[in-house]
Amino acid sequence: MTEQDFIPKTYSKTKDSGSVTWSSPSNIALVKYWGKKEDQIPENPSISFTLDNCKTTTILSFSKKESNDAFSFDVFLDDDKKDDFKPKIETFFKRIERYLPFLKEYHFKIETSNTFPHSSGIASSASGMSALALCLMSLEKELSENISQDYFNQKASFLARLGSGSACRSIEGNLIVWGTHQNIDGSSDLFGVKYPYEVHQNFKNYQDTILLVDKGEKQVSSTVGHDLMHNHPFATRRFAQAHESMSKLIKIFKNGDLDAFLKIVESEALTLHAMMMTSMPYFILMKPNTLEIINKIWAFRIETNSKVCFTLDAGANVHILYPEREKDAVLKFIKTELVAYCQNGHYISDQIGFGAQQIDN
Repeated sequence: MTEQDFIPKTYSKTKDSGSVTWSSPSNIALVKYWGKKEDQIPENPSISFTLDNCKTTTILSFSKKESNDAFSFDVFLDDDKKDDFKPKIETFFKRIERYLPFLKEYHFKIETSNTFPHSSGIASSASGMSALALCLMSLEKELSENISQDYFNQKASFLARLGSGSACRSIEGNLIVWGTHQNIDGSSDLFGVKYPYEVHQNFKNYQDTILLVDKGEKQVSSTVGHDLMHNHPFATRRFAQAHESMSKLIKIFKNGDLDAFLKIVESEALTLHAMMMTSMPYFILMKPNTLEIINKIWAFRIETNSKVCFTLDAGANVHILYPEREKDAVLKFIKTELVAYCQNGHYISDQIGFGAQQIDN
């Protein structure tokens, strides 16, 4: 598929008004994407677990308007009007207009809500932008004669990427690859695809408990951080490392080697933050409690032979990943030893999910 394949020729139907609702999850990358080219193209491939409980539900209401000379929309979060969200949506609409030429024909009311607190540090851009992209695709489907499910998912992922790169990994589940990789058939820089190969039983129903170390706004945004990779002294080697990690995971997912899995996942997390600390200007998003939690996890693993591991997004919060069979023991460990390092003792329990769902209005 190319960008041209997502430009519709004509619409065969009309729709004056209506609404559509989608619920879309967040995701957590195992191999990290950090650094991007023009048009939200990743510098390296990534692979993620789709989450289940951490999700955004978006209701998109639309009505035809008289003038087609500008975008028209209002945005609400938990019933509160959010004009400060509008610039990001405006930028998104500008990027996707050539692929959805009906956008200026309608006034949109975008009502969104998260199952997790907005200030919790969970990446809401992935779930939010993917939910909005899916709603827009549902409208396009009503205007079109024939849209297959595969095309629908690919174009929704393609559009979501133009709003937030990682959002393209939230359309489906449970393992999603984004970015071209020579050993993964069908992988693409343009959209996320379901991981196509064998996955061992060890990785079924994998758990993710998110420890909320710091709920504050990040000192440096992800957009700025990505841009700092352009002249980064270690960028070329980092991009090669990500490809190598992806290749290793193919074998690991097949044979179920959890020791090898946790080494790659933790190395990827620390490498992500090493890139931040060695960019110019340099910055640190981890907090002292982030490091305390990491050391506690390492000690617990040695003491118990657990397969628990951590990963990090571009922030201070810690995602604790572990097999379902260890759920009781790890949750006990979290409650007795780790909640003390969380802001207000807050954490979120989640697990692998299977992608977005349309909700009947």
